[in-house]
Amino acid sequence: MPNPNSPQDLRILLQENAWLEPEHFALAQKISSLEKTNHNTSWQIYLNTLALLGLEVWLEKSLPDEVIIRDIDRITTAGYLNADKFKICAIATESLLCEVVEIPKAIIENPGNFAHFYVVVEVLEENEEVVIKGFLSHKQLIESKNNFKLPISDGCYQIPLSFFDMEPNHLSLYQRYVEASEFLPLVAQSQVTQTNQIAANIISKTTTKLSKWLQGVIDESWQALDSLKRPEFNLDYSLRSIDDETKRTKIIDLGINLDSHKVALVICISPDNLDSANHQSKISVLAQLRPMDGDDYLPQNIKLILISKAGKVLQEITSNFQDKCIQLNVLKGEPGKQFSIKVSLGDSSIMEKFEL
Repeated sequence: MPNPNSPQDLRILLQENAWLEPEHFALAQKISSLEKTNHNTSWQIYLNTLALLGLEVWLEKSLPDEVIIRDIDRITTAGYLNADKFKICAIATESLLCEVVEIPKAIIENPGNFAHFYVVVEVLEENEEVVIKGFLSHKQLIESKNNFKLPISDGCYQIPLSFFDMEPNHLSLYQRYVEASEFLPLVAQSQVTQTNQIAANIISKTTTKLSKWLQGVIDESWQALDSLKRPEFNLDYSLRSIDDETKRTKIIDLGINLDSHKVALVICISPDNLDSANHQSKISVLAQLRPMDGDDYLPQNIKLILISKAGKVLQEITSNFQDKCIQLNVLKGEPGKQFSIKVSLGDSSIMEKFEL
């Protein structure tokens, strides 16, 4: 029986877990299979993905009111989740029998890999679960590295598990009641300025500015409807008369259980009449989701979600059996208003950012 007076036994009593589902293993297998040259790297990607998905499940349970956004762009090193203003890094491990956590140098030393919190996630593949072992803030991680001269082995810092907060639920308390700035990475001012500029450039490239569509300036990733050769793409009657230049679609590919589900996100905009109250023009936006690749119906339970700039879910539509289309209510707003549209199915999701 665990002894509450023993630090190791207390850690066992406090640990949190999350169950892994078949679709989690399928997605991890699919992502790791892209690495064909190095088996060890492929296995680490597999573990990183399972750790990320398990942590996502746990965070969604701990923070039910927050929108959790997955980031697997650096999954070879680690997986990241964004919850409101906080960036959280999942550190995957198979076993912690030696009570030492290995964190790649790139996570600590590369500003692009910084996170507010680093969470140690033990992946128990045979048990189909992950265990949340503890976490550290970035400030604590840097202080530990500098003060204790942590050893490095195989490109990883060796950090005693005892350095980590053993109560995972403290993480959700910090997220709710402490400003993210309290845990910001300690970066030199010149690095901060450079990082902010890079971030601004990324945002400007990844945010679709819909008002420019009305000026004929449209990103090449958005296609005209007629290019899809899908005559069944009939939009809401109130918007059918809009010029074709303001109707665009993007193909969304969601990898589910190793199969490819392609759907079309259709965006239609139109200028609204001047607002008589403040004399400002508005833009109307209609968002639809349609099947692709000859499918007559959308995958069941696929979701189309409207999210505010602050991360609040404003609308959520879920497809039913044999739905040929789902759409959000028409959104109206002034130029400059920002929002996101998320398409999700199971554990896969893609989010597009927009500005009117």
